[in-house]
Amino acid sequence: MIEVSAAIIFLNNKILCFQRGKAKYDYVSYKYEFPGGKLNVNEQPETALKREIKEELDINIKITKKFKTIFHKYPDFEIKMHSFICNTNSFNGILKEHIDYKLMKIKDLNTLDWIAADIELVKALMQQYDD
Repeated sequence: MIEVSAAIIFLNNKILCFQRGKAKYDYVSYKYEFPGGKLNVNEQPETALKREIKEELDINIKITKKFKTIFHKYPDFEIKMHSFICNTNSFNGILKEHIDYKLMKIKDLNTLDWIAADIELVKALMQQYDD
């Protein structure tokens, strides 16, 4: 079981969505995801999230609340994903680990090809933040 944190980052009332590049497994390659990453040993999910977002996107985020914890089983591994609603004031477009990004209205999130574990988050966001 891999433990990860993911950021649902709001910027100007829209959400930043990031596209993965080629990965070890085809079923996660080129899919959109909420950014984040693995927790280090004894690391709190919030601490890991801020570290990962700074490393991947070179931005600072403000975590406003815990959203959901998701358990997902892929064919080759399982994850426990802590997700958080976050805010940022700006994004300069620097992508260190992704190949593309989109700034989306919540009602349009389901138009992207999401990584499997994040689909449950997309559905929950669309229900909770029905705009």
